[in-house]
Amino acid sequence: MRAVGLAPWGLPALGVALIVWAALNDTRLALILGVWFGAWALNAYLSERARSRGARLVVPLIFGVTLLALWEMAVQLYDISFVILPAPSAIWARMITETATLWADFQQTILKGALAGYAMGCGAAFLTALAVDRSTFLQRGLLPVGNFIAALPIVGTAPIFVMWFGFGWQSKSAVVVAMVFFPMLVNCVQGLKASEVMQRDLMRTYAASYPQTLIKLRLPTALPFIFNGLKICTTLALIGAIVAEFFGSPTVGMGFRIKIEMGRLAMDMVWAEIAVAALAGSLFYGIVALIERKTTFWHPAQRRG
Repeated sequence: MRAVGLAPWGLPALGVALIVWAALNDTRLALILGVWFGAWALNAYLSERARSRGARLVVPLIFGVTLLALWEMAVQLYDISFVILPAPSAIWARMITETATLWADFQQTILKGALAGYAMGCGAAFLTALAVDRSTFLQRGLLPVGNFIAALPIVGTAPIFVMWFGFGWQSKSAVVVAMVFFPMLVNCVQGLKASEVMQRDLMRTYAASYPQTLIKLRLPTALPFIFNGLKICTTLALIGAIVAEFFGSPTVGMGFRIKIEMGRLAMDMVWAEIAVAALAGSLFYGIVALIERKTTFWHPAQRRG
């Protein structure tokens, strides 16, 4: 029997009851609940009825805008302290007035620290995975050690890297390399093992060398695993670069700015930095996912019904 709880014309009875109860007791809460259930009904309608690519993009957009609207309404209607939680409009205003500062922090943290460490860490992990694939000793010796190192907390390793490499972006890149190396290595090693035994036997019957088998069979098969590692590391790179700046940085950088503005109780600037980091991370992830879709179009996971 088809459920109608999410249908736009059939809001859950609990939701309607909540709106009625709120209207009798707190009109502000009733307004917030009305916006929430109205957006829920619209998104449910689009999700069930609209199948176009544009509709699939509109649904998350409506959801995100609704969350921002509810955030703004809660802050304004209940007069929440600016220090506790600034409204999205205040955060946006600070992003406009502090564009130069945000751009300088973005360059220092993302373009220098995060991207440089991401490229070096993922590249080194891929080359190491090729060596591990050829060496039983490395398979049994390096991977367990790698799992141990990957489990080390960043708050413990970041100060050490800052002492070793200084307060510039180089130390932040070193932290990022340490964070992304082993997750990427594990995915690459698993990907190189993904090809079937019969496929490898067929390549041997063709007298294919190891480089030929690697390029024509094993790397294409490993691509979904490699891209999975790359996507995981996009978020790890940003987290590593920002957190590392809490333990030593020049007078620029997203982590540095967050720490300083927290001390000044300038929460709108803190949230502006967080918003820029979130947008950068989403864009970074989206670029990698788009490259994956174009490169592994043959994989079942990329096929649309």
